[in-house]
Amino acid sequence: MNRKFLMDLLDTSSPSGMEKEVQLLWLDYVKEFSHKTESDNVGNAYAVLNPEADFKVMIAAHGDEIGFMVKRIDSNGFIFLEKLGGISPKIAVGMKIKFLGKEEVVGVVGANAEHHGGVKENLTMDDIYVDCGFKNKESAIKFLNIGDMAVYKRETELLQENRIAGKALDNKTGSFIIAEVIRKLAEENLDIGVYAVNTSTEETNQGGAYFAGSKINPDMAVICDVTFATDYPGVDTNANGEFSLEGGPVLAKGAPINLKINSELEKSAEELDINLQYELTPRRTGTDADTIKYTGKGVPVALVSLPIRYMHSPVETASFYDIEDEINLLTHFILNLNPKINLNPIEG
Repeated sequence: MNRKFLMDLLDTSSPSGMEKEVQLLWLDYVKEFSHKTESDNVGNAYAVLNPEADFKVMIAAHGDEIGFMVKRIDSNGFIFLEKLGGISPKIAVGMKIKFLGKEEVVGVVGANAEHHGGVKENLTMDDIYVDCGFKNKESAIKFLNIGDMAVYKRETELLQENRIAGKALDNKTGSFIIAEVIRKLAEENLDIGVYAVNTSTEETNQGGAYFAGSKINPDMAVICDVTFATDYPGVDTNANGEFSLEGGPVLAKGAPINLKINSELEKSAEELDINLQYELTPRRTGTDADTIKYTGKGVPVALVSLPIRYMHSPVETASFYDIEDEINLLTHFILNLNPKINLNPIEG
């Protein structure tokens, strides 16, 4: 497992709709062991094994991350923000922000001193602003325009007990996992086509997933994303379920999910002695699976998620043990797939 590649992915900014740099990094890594790599007009990146095979398996993760957009610049040069994906203004207070404008500019989100009343209790995006040090609007617009994107400026940390914390583990961990699966599968004698896709814009509109599913027209798809670990103080496990780091990959169960794909994933987990956790997705999964399943003739889908703590924050935390288990699970699952598998839940 190439941990440096994961760290490089996490350190590369890719706010939703501006994924170019992370996609170039991903493609540069996978090209060494893929039979074919390419991109498309919405910013998806593809790595393919056996493109001539009739039976096609798609494994997808998304390469974009949540962030901000420049909404307004006031006369004193302070920057006001719009959400780009599900980002919380409460977490932003006191953080550093990196703007990807005409050139990179760093600023800090102002925090009202306790002596002056402290941070507003019911904080909204309209209440926060970024101080880049500009003296006025004229200075600011030399570097930034309305609509420029931004992300947290945050270093990734290696924690104790083989854990990792930082921004954009949702879903750079998935980008890493599907790349490692392709790398491991490239060493095997496959008789099916495998299409790994690092999709764009999942955090905002899932448009990349639609283009990818329509382009590939796969026979099945497994989406690799993240889900909410609940093994830390303050979480209501009665309402949110019990999901833990080192508890193993999380399989989704519910109406969107193909039962036969899940059954094959469970067989692989049993043979590898990998623990699984289960989450309920009765109507929708909230991931690219919801879009991919409606492309082409319709695509049977499954969702395998990595449990992470502190979702959509600058300190998302995961375990390398779970990452490794998910890589091994997906590799074994694909290696043992019968290209004549009948995914019709009524037949067989």
